[in-house]
Formats: sequence, structure tokens, C-alpha cells
Amino acid sequence: MLDQHIDSLRGMIRAARRVAVFTGAGISTESGIPDYRSPGTGTWERVKPILFQDFLASPAARREAWRRRFESDPVMRAAEPNRGHRAIARLVREGKVQAVITQNIDGLHQAAGVPEAQVIELHGNTTYATCLSCGLRHEIADIHAAFAQTDAVPDCRACGGLLKTATVSFGQAMPEVPMRRAREAVLAADLCLVLGSSLLVYPAAGFPELAKRQGAGLVIVNRQETPLDDIADLVIRDGIGSVLGGAVGVN
Repeated sequence: MLDQHIDSLRGMIRAARRVAVFTGAGISTESGIPDYRSPGTGTWERVKPILFQDFLASPAARREAWRRRFESDPVMRAAEPNRGHRAIARLVREGKVQAVITQNIDGLHQAAGVPEAQVIELHGNTTYATCLSCGLRHEIADIHAAFAQTDAVPDCRACGGLLKTATVSFGQAMPEVPMRRAREAVLAADLCLVLGSSLLVYPAAGFPELAKRQGAGLVIVNRQETPLDDIADLVIRDGIGSVLGGAVGVN
């Protein structure tokens, strides 16, 4: 049955003119990055998230947010693109995929070779930080070095503003430009390929549904059920690397 599903996916990709890829945590878990939301194992069931307004208001909350980020650093640095990431990158190089919309914050699509301009990060990126006042980029290693010496996060070297990982925190507004780009990408697609997303987190999860409503084919590759399985043209409950790698011919 799995081989038949892979054959079906291969045919749908070949027939499509413009494919929008939508990725969630499931593709990153295959690179060793824990899933934040998985029932029973997700981090958010064990560690209360730090709200954006608390980050802004409390030095202690900022210190704890950064302590957690530094604690996760060995895992983030060790993670490498997997077969699924490489398969997506090939589809981008071939011109089949114009946009990779991702809920992930690990930068693995870029590391796999997808150009930065074609990755739409709905929830930001944790591999670097930005100043909340002027937007200047700061590197995690530099912040970590300062934190290790003073037990405090340094201020922006340009304006003295607060530094935060370039991610969207709980309570923080979704970024307008990525949201607009994602909408444009799914409206232009004739096939939407969902990889490793539970499709439970809105507004991001609304994009595959929008694509389907506008007439695009919808494929969902996810180990668990999703709310959109009933309207999908093809649902495959297996590993992303084996499924997409097999369909695209990437080892």
C-alpha cells in the first residue's frame, strides 16, 4: 500500500505546475529536533511557555527565555537536513516548488539548499536573534558568550534595545509579510503538499485548507490524523523522508 501511495504522490507532483509545500514539526523530528506539541512528549506539556508580554516586561522572564534557548543549542546545532528536506530542495531546484511555507524555526530548509527567498517562515527562526527596536540581526553565539560571563542578555549593540530570538512567541502578532506571502503562494498553487503538520495551529494551518478551497490538490503526509484528512486527495501516514524521498528519487 505504501508503494502505491508513493507512486500516486509521484504522479501528482509530476502533473502539477506549481507546488506549494507546507511543513510542520514532523519533518524536523526526523532530524532529531523534538516536537514541541506532541501529546505526551511535547515540551509544552512540561514547560510553561513564556508569553511575549512577559518577555517584554520582566528581566527574569527574558533571562529564562534565553536560558532555555541556550539549553537547546546543542540539539539545534547537531541537527542536519534529512531526506525529506533534501527532496524538497530538489523540487525547488527543478522549479516544481516555488515556495516552502514552514511552521518550523530551525532553518533546516535553507541548510538543505532552498534559497532564503523561497522559504516562508511563519513562526520565525531560532538560529539567530533580532533587536525588537531596530531589527538588527545578532548571532546566538555572541549572545551566549556574553550571557555566560554576566548571566544577563546584552542589549542591542546598535540601539540598546531588547534582543530576542527571531521567532514568534505566544502572544506575539504573526508577521504580516510571511502571512501575505504564504497566502499568495497557496493561491498560485495547483498542488499543496503538507508534510509533518498536525494542522491544529491557526492561522498557519488555514493555508492548506485555503489551497484546497481554491481548487488545488491536497496531499497530507503525517503520522497522525489531521483535521483536513477528510478533504485531502491523498493521505499518507508514514515517514516524510521515506515517502517524499521515494517519490522524488532522493536518498
